[in-house]
This record gives sequence, structure tokens and C-alpha cells, in this order.
Amino acid sequence: MRQKKILFGLLLAFALLLGGAYALYTRLGQSMAPGRLAGAEPAASESASGSASQRTPAPDFTVYDGEGNEVHLSDYAGKPVVLNFWSSRCGPCQTEMPDFHEKYLELGQDVHFLMVNVTDGSWDTEESASAFLKEEGYTFPALFDTDSSATGAYGVYALPATYFIDGEGYAVAWAGGMIGSDTLQQGIDMILE
Repeated sequence: MRQKKILFGLLLAFALLLGGAYALYTRLGQSMAPGRLAGAEPAASESASGSASQRTPAPDFTVYDGEGNEVHLSDYAGKPVVLNFWSSRCGPCQTEMPDFHEKYLELGQDVHFLMVNVTDGSWDTEESASAFLKEEGYTFPALFDTDSSATGAYGVYALPATYFIDGEGYAVAWAGGMIGSDTLQQGIDMILE
């Protein structure tokens, strides 16, 4: 009988833990109000054509370029932005990079690609990220979030994460996790409308 009570208590604690984790995941995942891309057509409520009152201004942040100069999202006002958070030690980040590079080469004159490396100094460093980009032949500019300014502003808790920001500075859509070329193009289409 006592073992059943202990087992019941453990199961109840586990269920509460799972419920709490789900609630936290859901809350963090909704910290940005724009529509979420999931590789399919967005729902009508996630459309970029919503009214201005439904749009979410993209939070500004400070990151650093390879020379240590400050770079702000607001520096790119007036042109659409694809904002990608990544790490050189993240397998899904590495897998999606060729699609980002291809779109950068194709659309870099019309869309800013801000490829923000989550640089903590131990798990990923500017040196390891730069070496990865060089080794793979990627030519888009890399930026480094050394103080978690950008990841904090966007509530990024898992990598990769991609945000699509229109030319007026509104976050139109986002995708958590690795995305393919179709989803990337879908997000780009939304910010070029």
C-alpha cells in the first residue's frame, strides 16, 4: 500500500512537472506576437496583412560585428530583415545555413540578413563561429550576441530561431527550429509584400 502511495505521488509530481514545462514552453513561444511559420501556409490570423494595431514592433538590440563594432537592428530600418539566431555547434543551425546563404546571395540587395551567432564564450565563441563560416564558404555578415541582448529581447530559448521583420520594423512572422527553403521563402515573401 505504501509503495502505491509513493508511486502515485511520483506520477503526480511528474505530471505537474510536465504541465509546468508545457505552460512555460507555450508562454515563451508566444513572447512575440507575430505569426509562427511551421513550413505550411500560415493561418489567416497569422497573415502579414493584419491591421497595424495587430502588428508587433520588432525589439531593437545591440550585437557586435567581427571587428567589435556595435550593430543595432534599428541600423537597418527601412528595409526588410531576416533575423536568424544560430550557433556553430548547433546541428540544425548548420543544416539550414545553405538555404540562408543562397537567399542572401539572391536577395541581399533587397533584404538584410542578420545572422546572429549566440556567442557565450564557452559553448560557442566568435572564433569558432567565424571558422565555421569561413570553412563552409558563407559570405553573409555574421554578428555576435556576446551579452544576450538580442536573444533576451526576442525570448530565444532554443536554436535556431528566425524572425521576419518588414521594412517598417514590424515582426511579421517567426519560426522556431530548423526551417527549409520553402519556409524561408514564405517568410521572405511576407516581409516583401
